[in-house]
Amino acid sequence: MNILSVSNLSKVYQSGSRKLTVLDAINFDIQAGEIISIVGPSGSGKTTLLGLCAGLDSASTGNVSLNGANLQTMNEDQRAAVRNQHVGFIFQNFQLLPTLTALENVMVPLELKKRKDARAKAQELLDKVGLGDRGTHYPTQLSGGEQQRVSIARAFANEPKILFADEPTGNLDTETGEMIEKLIFDLNREQGTTLILVTHDLELAAKTQRIIHIKGGKIQEDADA
Repeated sequence: MNILSVSNLSKVYQSGSRKLTVLDAINFDIQAGEIISIVGPSGSGKTTLLGLCAGLDSASTGNVSLNGANLQTMNEDQRAAVRNQHVGFIFQNFQLLPTLTALENVMVPLELKKRKDARAKAQELLDKVGLGDRGTHYPTQLSGGEQQRVSIARAFANEPKILFADEPTGNLDTETGEMIEKLIFDLNREQGTTLILVTHDLELAAKTQRIIHIKGGKIQEDADA
């Protein structure tokens, strides 16, 4: 079963009298449980594509179907509801809320789902990423690698059907990056989540099952890794 279907997807920005086509007629399907990477040079449209697939933005033309929901026919509130229900995110710059502790950051998606066990579940996830004793620390009191581990715990908190990771190791040194990669793959395997990884790191891409190459807003190649 396809968890994500992208059909004839394009994104065009109007800049004065000029039109900038960032994505041009993109098509692909992803089955539930697949682990894929999207690679391409800087400015090729990878992050834009990720945002459209996750319902963070709407396309100029075409459709995205996420777990059976057609995102193009939805307003922002409806897309947000789909994201809260089915989607997890890991960003390059962590995107933690600075006024919340590590534990509170992980609790956010659980509280949005009104989970009564939010605190206990968040603590369990912090334990899994090796930060069980850092729950009372604020993001500024944590290293980059620790912040990314908190964001991974948060991403898996609502047991997403699909996880989008945008350059998750981009701001980290090699050793920390490798630890973060392992953590993502391990938790992903444990929960059976579909994983879509945007990266410029071809070594990381080679660890996924399938690689979609994008250049100039078009798919150049879509093949098994």
